[in-house]
Amino acid sequence: MPVETLTGSRIRERREMQALRQADLARAIGISASYLNLIEHNRRRIGGKLLLDIASALEVEPQTLTDGAEAALLGVLEEAAQAAGLPDRELGQAEAFAGRFPGWAEALAASQRRVAGLERTIETLSDRMAHDPHLADSIHELLTTAAAVRSTAEILADDGALEREWQDRFHANLDVDSLRLAESAQALVGYLEQTKNASAPGNSPQEEVEAFLARHSFHFPELEAPAAPRAIDSLLVAQARGLSEAARFILRGVLEQVRLDAQEVALPALEQAVAQEGRDPVRIARRLGVGVPAVLRRLAALRDLGAGLVVCDRSGTVIFRKTVDGFSVPRFDSCCPLWPLFTALGAPGSVLYARIGQLGRGRVQFDAYACSDIGRAQEYNAPAPARGVMLLLPAPAGDVSVDVHEVGATCRICPHASCNARREPSILRADQVVQGF
Repeated sequence: MPVETLTGSRIRERREMQALRQADLARAIGISASYLNLIEHNRRRIGGKLLLDIASALEVEPQTLTDGAEAALLGVLEEAAQAAGLPDRELGQAEAFAGRFPGWAEALAASQRRVAGLERTIETLSDRMAHDPHLADSIHELLTTAAAVRSTAEILADDGALEREWQDRFHANLDVDSLRLAESAQALVGYLEQTKNASAPGNSPQEEVEAFLARHSFHFPELEAPAAPRAIDSLLVAQARGLSEAARFILRGVLEQVRLDAQEVALPALEQAVAQEGRDPVRIARRLGVGVPAVLRRLAALRDLGAGLVVCDRSGTVIFRKTVDGFSVPRFDSCCPLWPLFTALGAPGSVLYARIGQLGRGRVQFDAYACSDIGRAQEYNAPAPARGVMLLLPAPAGDVSVDVHEVGATCRICPHASCNARREPSILRADQVVQGF
């Protein structure tokens, strides 16, 4: 149903929300109840002074009755419909649903936002539980200390003939171990409850760097100038004081790569190439006469594209990531979302393309471009440094010309039940798991 035909439905919903009778509203605006009934059932078009009078009587802005739900609300409703697996014919009814039942639409949208937030939380916690070395060490310390306390307590409880001297020793050990257990538990709770401050002690150096880059929107005008080498030192001194020494070391390498890419691909030239060639990295690289890896990294710096970027080293370890809404970029060894990146490492000189989407994330799709970036060998019989670079661009809306490869974020929360590459069971309930793509 076109948007403009829903004005009557919105009038009826607003009137009913205010417990106002149809006859009372008709009397207030000076028309008959039968005519208002036709309007509310979308059988009469409405505009001009009559629309203004109705809006005034309902104490709402006229635009609320004519424009309907905001685009953001409709987008969330469509995500909810896709997640529920509704057929395509139902997806176009979001506007009609929001127009007729604004209260229910807001409630459903709020529920969908909460589900999306919980998904992100589960991904983060799953990632941390499986791979966080500090958490693993803390839990090991707790279990070891608890076992020591339990062992000492059993000796004291079971052996009534223990000499006084040994009793005193075991009591002293029990006191020391119980104190260590309490301190370890308190430290673990503090680590789990810490804020997301980049300089918080529990965060890894890479997390500190990612937070620092996010605060600057991954853009540093100082590094676009000829005096960029000195600008790196200035940035580290002036704006990176709160980072750990390890984070500052990583950040220096990232900023140096940004500086080198800026020298190779200037932003004005890149923006002009995008305007003329579209967002195809190969065509842009050919037009500018530069390498594709540099183009991928520079495209990720353009704010208008809303792109994500992932870089890994030869071992497959993710050493840089710029996240993007709708796609979870795993920090550790969850390979499925990064398969184009890892494949590119095994195909030097090739540029790979795939359209990918993550299961359980509203089916947002992305165009992934990946290639390997091979450095120069510095000595004999030593491998040249190699990195994989993958750019993630939101797929054009409504484009169904490319087959979509759907993947899960991690095995622990992937709903694809029949995947032959699964390494651990999903924590989702059986009724939430799909049987295939």
